[in-house]
Amino acid sequence: MKLSTADVEYVAKLARLEVSEAEKEKLTAQINDILRYIDQLNELDTMGVAPMSHAIAVTNAFREDRAAQSLEPGDALANAPDARGEFFRVPKVIE
Repeated sequence: MKLSTADVEYVAKLARLEVSEAEKEKLTAQINDILRYIDQLNELDTMGVAPMSHAIAVTNAFREDRAAQSLEPGDALANAPDARGEFFRVPKVIE
C-alpha cells in the first residue's frame, strides 16, 4: 500500500491544515514507512496468540472502596491559608 502526496494533500484539506510542499513530501515518506512496517507485522504468524488489550499485565492500582469517617471541618481547614467559617477562601477569578 503506497500513499501519494495527493493523499496527504486530501487528508490535510479534510483536517483544514496548511501543509507546505516540503512537509507534504516528509509526511508522505513517514506515513509510507509506517505502512511498510505494518505490512511487515502482518506477515507474522499470530495463530494461537490470545488477543490482549495491553502489552503488560495491568492490575487495579486503586484501594478498596469503603465508607469511612470524614474529616471534621476544623481538621480539614487546619492548614488552609485563608478560611472563612467552614469554607476555604480563595481569590476571586470571575469578574
